[in-house]
Amino acid sequence: METEIRKDYFLNKYVIITPDRAKRPHVVIAKDSNKKRVKCPFCFTGIEKKLLIKHYQFPNNQVSVIKNKYPVLTLDNLKSYGKHEIIIETPKHGTELSQLPLKNFVDLLKVFQDRTLALSKIKGIDYILIFKNQGNRAGASLDHSHCQVFASKLLPPDLEEEFQAMDKYQRKNKSCPYCDIIKKEEKSPRRIYSDRYMVAFAPYASAFHYETWIFPRRRLDNITNLSEEELISLAKVLKKVLTKIYKLGLSYNFFLHQVVSKRNQHFYLKIQPRDSVWGGVELGSGVIVNSMSPEKAAAYLR
Repeated sequence: METEIRKDYFLNKYVIITPDRAKRPHVVIAKDSNKKRVKCPFCFTGIEKKLLIKHYQFPNNQVSVIKNKYPVLTLDNLKSYGKHEIIIETPKHGTELSQLPLKNFVDLLKVFQDRTLALSKIKGIDYILIFKNQGNRAGASLDHSHCQVFASKLLPPDLEEEFQAMDKYQRKNKSCPYCDIIKKEEKSPRRIYSDRYMVAFAPYASAFHYETWIFPRRRLDNITNLSEEELISLAKVLKKVLTKIYKLGLSYNFFLHQVVSKRNQHFYLKIQPRDSVWGGVELGSGVIVNSMSPEKAAAYLR
């Protein structure tokens, strides 16, 4: 496969795919090493009582939600209005999410649903970003497995641009752009996983090595609308992809955007591994150079 400039499905963004520079997908890259703290603030005995929001008790598992001790947003500051929470995925210190049982993934997604519902009821909150930073290169500062919730009144410009492009596409084609993308990609060499409920693929213009998008087949506007069957399906494919990324020793981010006021959206989850570094081309031009073709990435992730 030759070097190729690819454009995003419907956004005005470009990526240069340069497969000749790619490393073989099964090559193991040195894993991040986080120094252990004397007292972990996310272990059960280390959680400050004043920060605790809720313990979610499941059979043989517990997920805890606490206030971020150093929040980016707070409800008592109108200049940076919002909430910043930490979701502690497991009581087990030093165990990565990918190594937990499937049941733990389902439990975690149920907590995502509950936090989304709770935060969406707060006056002024319109944007709910649930995300995970795994590893030093992805911005993680603590090695106890956790996610974060960033809930704000601010709608990021990138999302505003995406919604405008979606509306334009729908007016022109009389269909949801992401529904059309799903139909196309599940038949392409970029497909990673598909069943009755979910479809996962490496996007055509992937900006990151092994980038993965996971969509429910049904057009839903946020995670709270997923059925039990859809939730289990999402847990399966999420665990599958994160396990593959773990074997490569890569840092990664995953995130889901949810805009409270925007019903005309298609909920999805993005996973973006962080083994590549953006340099002068990316920062200077805004055009991303990716040495791992999505077709090759999908073949490994399948």
